[in-house]
Amino acid sequence: MTKKANEFQVTSKINLRKTPTSLTPKKGDKKMKKELEKVRRELGDLQNILYAHGKYSVLVCIQGMDTSGKDSLIREVFKDFNIRGIIAHSFKKPTLQELKHDFLWRHYKALPARGKYAVFNRSHYENIIISRVHPEIILNENNPYINSIEDITEEFWTKRIQQIKNFENTISSNGCIIFKFYLHISKEEQKHRLLRRLNKPDKNWKFAPEDIEERKLWEDYSLNYEKAINETSTKSAPWYVIPSDHKDQARLLVAKILKEKMSSYKDIQNPSLPPHLEMKLDEYKKILKE
Repeated sequence: MTKKANEFQVTSKINLRKTPTSLTPKKGDKKMKKELEKVRRELGDLQNILYAHGKYSVLVCIQGMDTSGKDSLIREVFKDFNIRGIIAHSFKKPTLQELKHDFLWRHYKALPARGKYAVFNRSHYENIIISRVHPEIILNENNPYINSIEDITEEFWTKRIQQIKNFENTISSNGCIIFKFYLHISKEEQKHRLLRRLNKPDKNWKFAPEDIEERKLWEDYSLNYEKAINETSTKSAPWYVIPSDHKDQARLLVAKILKEKMSSYKDIQNPSLPPHLEMKLDEYKKILKE
């Protein structure tokens, strides 16, 4: 798998229906798992340097249809990270407290400190994807300017998209490196994964009847993902569309993109000791050996 990050980065309008959900030829699963082990160790080393450097933070947003493999990808890609330097957030239905604030408030709160990674399992993009498929969700926000579904116009969505772009531009210009990954699976593959949840007792807990109802809205979700990706993929906050019908393949691609891009930041280096301490290193070594 020799493809580069920019081959998956969205730099012009995309059509998800015409975008492949798997790569061919596909490496064997064992080879991909072996390569992933190597890449994630290297990512772990880069994370340690980022932590010591302490000037940048990294935000990784993972989006995708139900069953696209978000949870397992996060587990496998970031397995070798130092736990001190990374935190994962899974954004579910907003709490009553969160609904008392603007829609971005809970995402601002979860942003990583300098030197750290944050992984968003689902993200602020739910506010222009799931909320657009189910606009009644917006009514729960108690926005004084939205009193009925009829008030949720195209202008409302245009403003919300711009607010998201402003949010990302603000954090990027203050040292947050942003990655946005869309795990792209086919409707057929989703069917297989839902059936697997039903057929395997240890996976039953993942299934909910709502999964079937949401599947009926596949085209609506696809259309809104496509709109969101096309309108918000920028140089400072790019989207990467990852073929994800094969989970091992998707994990390796995400890990390689992270490694390739983070390696390009040549200014992220381990800090040097102050000159007055560096001059005394031999003295300190001598003391410790006595």
